[in-house]
Amino acid sequence: MPESVAPSRVRREDLGLPGSVVSTAYWRVLDDGRIQCDVCPRECKLREGQRGLCYVRARIDDEIVLTTYGRSSGFCVDPIEKKPLNHFLPGTAVLSFGTAGCNLACRFCQNWDISKAREYDVLADEATPEKVVHVADDLSCRSVAFTYNDPVIFHEYAIDIAEAARRSDIRTVAVTAGYVKPEPMREFYAHMDAANIDLKAFTEEFYHRTCAGALAPVLDTLEYVRHETDVWLEITTLLIPGLNDSAEEIDAMTKWVVANLGDDVPHHFTAFHPDFKMRDRPPTPASSLDRARTIAMDNGQRYVYTGNVRDAAGQTTYCHNCGGVLIERDWYRLGRWGLDDEGRCVSCGTRCPGVLEPQPGTWGARRMPVRLSDWN
Repeated sequence: MPESVAPSRVRREDLGLPGSVVSTAYWRVLDDGRIQCDVCPRECKLREGQRGLCYVRARIDDEIVLTTYGRSSGFCVDPIEKKPLNHFLPGTAVLSFGTAGCNLACRFCQNWDISKAREYDVLADEATPEKVVHVADDLSCRSVAFTYNDPVIFHEYAIDIAEAARRSDIRTVAVTAGYVKPEPMREFYAHMDAANIDLKAFTEEFYHRTCAGALAPVLDTLEYVRHETDVWLEITTLLIPGLNDSAEEIDAMTKWVVANLGDDVPHHFTAFHPDFKMRDRPPTPASSLDRARTIAMDNGQRYVYTGNVRDAAGQTTYCHNCGGVLIERDWYRLGRWGLDDEGRCVSCGTRCPGVLEPQPGTWGARRMPVRLSDWN
């Protein structure tokens, strides 16, 4: 049997690589001498000096290390709605950042310059967890988002930031594909306050051919987060013409969501634009987003949104009971606020699910790049 190993995450070494290097948990030594990384279902099996597909978890000195701890590809203050999260602290600012690499290989990646990076020069900003939280607090950000690339691959760094954030009453948000194994998944979500998980399609064929991954682990993650944690959950599906946008697939997907996650998990259908290795497909027409939204709502999903297009009607939150406007949106700018101090519809008293405050934030649609080196 393979030997299970869980080296202390506290022990940190500088092995001369760009950025900090942190010993990780979740790996095992195999009978043939290779070490298997057990963070995600890919289970990369590495010999000395090799890196996993994510490129940032590597075997060095006979253990698995995270080579990008404390380094970021960039920081930006965004509206929380850009993550997208429509039911989590609406109108507030979030400090967004990512690192480099990814554990999937999506041909349509919209952040490929970061997630597919193989050069450390994209990691421009050095940032300890304490500094990230300090900057977020200085900029009046209510939360920090791990985004641009999947936080699963910088598990230890994300958790350390989340722990520092909680000490300062700042929330943490994971924007992720949900492609993670059960044990690290449980540790990771014990530290998160909200998550937007990509449900990229509803067929194993799509995940295999287009993402070099699998659907089943993502469904397991969605069910775990929904039923076993207090993390606020929203879902995003990027609709790609001819690949995952058929009425039949959207029907099956949304029926599964209602049956397995419930009717009040917000679902965002967003528009694809040609990028990375998928430039032969046209942009998603607005009609496809409208059709998906209609199918989802007909199947019982109460909060369904469109994204990456200007569609005020498709981005506004409505009361599922009386149809009144609860949170009016135009792109990322909020308008009418139809909730009382307890998050109930002012017209009929029905509660709107989410992490809501008596009044919305006032950040608006601004996007403000930030360099942490400007802070002491």
